[in-house]
Amino acid sequence: MSFLSDIREKEVSLAVGTRIGYSMLILLFGVGMGAFAKLLDCTPSNKLPFLLEYLDVRNFLGRFAVWVLIGLWLSVCSSSPGRAAVNVLLFFFGMVSAYFLYSKYIAGFFPRSYAMVWFGFTAASPLLAFLCWYAGGKGIPSLALSVILVAILFWCSFVGGWLYLRPRSALELLVYLCGIGVLRRDSLKGNVIMTLLGTGLGFALLLVVPFRFG
Repeated sequence: MSFLSDIREKEVSLAVGTRIGYSMLILLFGVGMGAFAKLLDCTPSNKLPFLLEYLDVRNFLGRFAVWVLIGLWLSVCSSSPGRAAVNVLLFFFGMVSAYFLYSKYIAGFFPRSYAMVWFGFTAASPLLAFLCWYAGGKGIPSLALSVILVAILFWCSFVGGWLYLRPRSALELLVYLCGIGVLRRDSLKGNVIMTLLGTGLGFALLLVVPFRFG
């Protein structure tokens, strides 16, 4: 996974001040995404641009798949598991804060039970990011972790049962494919193993836990 190694080496070589600036950009990215998601949530569908309405971006951003992908991407591209934890925490802190501050002070309501789920996910995100960072490594443990992450992305992105299976939307199918790209291995064989095992495990997870938040 040389592309990940290159990114990580570049981050390690950055000065402390530059790394802090990089982290602040991640925080601002989270704020922007949270505010954008809530803006779409508060805008009637017939007033959205055609492409956003056609792709159902509002509901897409209200589900987990895209946020899992962003957290995974930030994790594996970080220079260390500690940096992964910080970067992902900053992103989700910014995103969740912006979303619910917008909801309370601009939209005029605060969905407490929905907020508690996201606050809990944000609190757990540093530990999850710390673990996800190791998916960017080599060897059997890294491959096994990648298989689990592909399975989780599959579970977030598809609906189905024994007799049917379909992506929740075209955007979620894209999320799943991008997740495989983020986690890609050094060899074709590794990619095939990761994708097949991850998809199979994800399908089994879908059968066992058919309902999810979002």
